Amino acid sequence: MRIALYQPEIAGNLGTILRTCACFHVSVDIIEPCGFPFSDRSLKRAGMDYFDHVDYTRHADWDAFRASVDSQESRIVLLSSKAEASYFEFAYSKDDILLFGSEGSGVPLTVHEQCDGRITIPMKPGMRSLNLAVSAGMALGEALRQTGQFPE
Repeated sequence: MRIALYQPEIAGNLGTILRTCACFHVSVDIIEPCGFPFSDRSLKRAGMDYFDHVDYTRHADWDAFRASVDSQESRIVLLSSKAEASYFEFAYSKDDILLFGSEGSGVPLTVHEQCDGRITIPMKPGMRSLNLAVSAGMALGEALRQTGQFPE
């Protein structure tokens, strides 16, 4: 299981997701450009001292990320407010990559079309979206539960 973040815009969200993934031994793919300077200082407040415990890879852009995935047997599962399938009804696989779009604009249609699955977190009508880090934690938790990959 991995988390991929498409052009994250808020350092605090990325720091929180890196911390969450460190705790659950889940790798993170960061698809640049980021909307902030990528540095320990910009991420430190939310990520605290967990950076030495998380495996993350920075990719220059979507194409570089796709090139790294194409050689693997992984599905890219996009979390989107535009999807119809619920995240808790989706059948996850242990090698899935959970993809999250940028906080302001999600992912472009070309990225949307390249994903193997599209899921959403059901919300009260009229609400636009959850915080990125909250969404990542919810979906990751369900995926780890279904695949039995929570750490011992």
